[in-house]
Amino acid sequence: MIIGVQGVVVKKEPTFLHVRTASGITYKILVSLFTSSKVTSDEVSLFTTFIVREDHHSLFGFYDMDEKYIFDTVIKLNGIGPTTALAVCSTMTSADFANALASQSVEAFKKVPGIGPKSAKRILVELSDFSLDSLQAGAKSSSHTEATLALESLGFKKERIKKILLSCKSSDTTELIKEALKKL
Repeated sequence: MIIGVQGVVVKKEPTFLHVRTASGITYKILVSLFTSSKVTSDEVSLFTTFIVREDHHSLFGFYDMDEKYIFDTVIKLNGIGPTTALAVCSTMTSADFANALASQSVEAFKKVPGIGPKSAKRILVELSDFSLDSLQAGAKSSSHTEATLALESLGFKKERIKKILLSCKSSDTTELIKEALKKL
């Protein structure tokens, strides 16, 4: 799996970049309009999501982890493909996305090409537990995610788990679970 690409921009279009790495391989990386606008020099370092489908392989690049997190979250929803997920990243900043979810704004999601009223409502329902806090958790989120999954499998409610984990100080998954269990 390719999780990041660093190299020289050979070609730049609004929706994709050709990036040549130090090893001489050139990758076509699909990007959002926000990422494309942030690439101002020849050198670039992008976080990536690699999607393998039956008929093609696609590499999606993101300038920051927040945007990648949104893409990875939206792509998991039923009926939302990578093109639509990238359109969400091109239409909304990470703060706009979190605020649209928090305010349950169907209109904000209807502005995204490829998303109608039904899809917008479904996104709001399926991502009701998404928060700006979880978006900004960044690297810390992997141990929090693992701890959340472990605690959910024990029967605890997701909302309660999130509140407890925010008060926990451990960064290691095992210690985080132990600390959370004491508080639950």
